[in-house]
Amino acid sequence: MVDDKAQDPDIWSDQEQARAVMRERAELQQAVERAARLREAQDEIEVLLEFAREGEEGGEDELRRALDRIAPELDRIELVTKMTGEHDGSNAYIEIKPGAGGTESQDWAQMLERMYLRWAERRGFDVEIIDEQPGEEAGVKGATLLVKGPYAYGHLKAENGVHRLVRISPFDSQARRHTSFASAHVYPEVDEEIELEIPEKDLRVDRYCSSGPGGQGVNTTYSAVRVVHEPTGIIVTCQNERSQIKNLASAMKVLKARLYQLELEKREEELAKLKGPKKDISWGNQIRSYVLQPYRMVKDARTGHEVGNADAVLDGDLDGFIEAFLHWNTQQQA
Repeated sequence: MVDDKAQDPDIWSDQEQARAVMRERAELQQAVERAARLREAQDEIEVLLEFAREGEEGGEDELRRALDRIAPELDRIELVTKMTGEHDGSNAYIEIKPGAGGTESQDWAQMLERMYLRWAERRGFDVEIIDEQPGEEAGVKGATLLVKGPYAYGHLKAENGVHRLVRISPFDSQARRHTSFASAHVYPEVDEEIELEIPEKDLRVDRYCSSGPGGQGVNTTYSAVRVVHEPTGIIVTCQNERSQIKNLASAMKVLKARLYQLELEKREEELAKLKGPKKDISWGNQIRSYVLQPYRMVKDARTGHEVGNADAVLDGDLDGFIEAFLHWNTQQQA
């Protein structure tokens, strides 16, 4: 069915529909390839198991190595089976915002942004930077990423909340230890087929010059867009495109996703399933702590999962935390 759609010449007249079909085709192709790998591994293990039973020399070692090879694939499949939420298979938006603390927290927010970019690269996900507002001295005042790939939201919903960093500040001339906070707000991209009416009277659209890198064309024209949804107070900014029209279109997609999520929360009264309770970006509300001084450790406050290699985590090695969260979340819902 998907191949039939892909071969329909009319589909290419609608770029959004074409991308959706090609994305679905890629997901199905991955599933087919995974099934083929599992079948091949099953056949190999059955043969090696028979050799081991018959006492063939080295049979048990070969069987053990074959099981070790297939274990990561089985772990990934088990992980996906825990992603049963309505939107777990969707792409995901991540909004990263610094807490109080000026340059310190803005630098920490940029470190989080890099961590998620590196994680997405490791997983083979595509990332579109929807918005990025540079800080005055360092870091970012805010950033919005769109992570594209199968079950992107199912994975990244584990990251929703306040993140705490403890380190010797590179901005402190006396080299004192500082604690900084930043938040990651994660929510699913809304399917284009979902109708959500946003009355024009509810919107305030501000246009302004972009800031930060991007060249003269970006920084000297009123291409940046800020959309304010008056009834809810939601603010969405986008300034990464040279075209004001493209920035407005991206901002409206983000706004639609956030409003749809709010509507789901109101209707189903299941706030925790989509983004968790909204908390201040401050002490006592963190979901995870990253300690770089006086020792090095990253620990999740919800699951208790702990890693000593903080540098690897900040370089995108998040799978252990995501898996621990999904196991913990399944237990919470039982």
